[in-house]
Amino acid sequence: MINPATRAPAVAGMFYPGSAAVLMDEVQQFMANAKAGVAGIPKALIVPHAGYVYSGPVAASAYACLAAARGSIKRVVLLGPTHRVAIRGLALPATGAFDMPLGRVTLDAELEQMVLKLPQVQQSAAVHAQEHSLEVQLPFLQMILDDFTLLPLAVGMASAEEVAEVLDCVWGGRETLIVISSDLSHYHPYAQAQQLDQETARQIVALQPLADHQQACGATPINGLLLCARHRGMQAQLLDLRNSGDTAGDRSRVVGYGAFAFQESPAYEQ
Repeated sequence: MINPATRAPAVAGMFYPGSAAVLMDEVQQFMANAKAGVAGIPKALIVPHAGYVYSGPVAASAYACLAAARGSIKRVVLLGPTHRVAIRGLALPATGAFDMPLGRVTLDAELEQMVLKLPQVQQSAAVHAQEHSLEVQLPFLQMILDDFTLLPLAVGMASAEEVAEVLDCVWGGRETLIVISSDLSHYHPYAQAQQLDQETARQIVALQPLADHQQACGATPINGLLLCARHRGMQAQLLDLRNSGDTAGDRSRVVGYGAFAFQESPAYEQ
């Protein structure tokens, strides 16, 4: 059974402003400065998850694509890697909602029950308690969409096939958005990071699986999405590719950030 208790924000005031007013203003500024998006509404996004001062501008490039979908997207399936607690498979939180500075985000009980039938999915309050990769996406989603329910899955040690099975289970139609939360390379000098991230971006756009987590901390959920994308004839587009040396950090040791949009083939649209 899903616990009706709520999860309090773990990184408000650190990764993003804890004040609702300041947070709204910051996200609005990111969105106003976002790069041009894609034609049509994407089915899936890959979005970075660092502190907003570093990755916020790149994340906004992905979420700007959803402006025309404000009232049509009702469910968000959100996957991100675990950073603090190791787990086999994928983990749901043992709560009924996430409390955020911009309000409460209700979890999708129907989708939770569907994925809990799969052997690779379990509940874990510990995995989600301090995990930032999912939480930092919520203010953007709250600002760009109307009411929506959330299926938050923290991805640990799993195969691309196991992730793809979960995604296929909850794929849905135009009412369902899939978001993969991932940064790219970590702590390389600026020029080296640019080369590494450009190659990673090329692979993602070509729907080629990533080799390891050195390319992207969310390589496992990314590879699950790429597997689904290949099977469904989807097209991927690079929206933005920068690193912390471009946004708010020095260039001696940078973290890479990419924003990608995936369009569904008309044959698979519902």
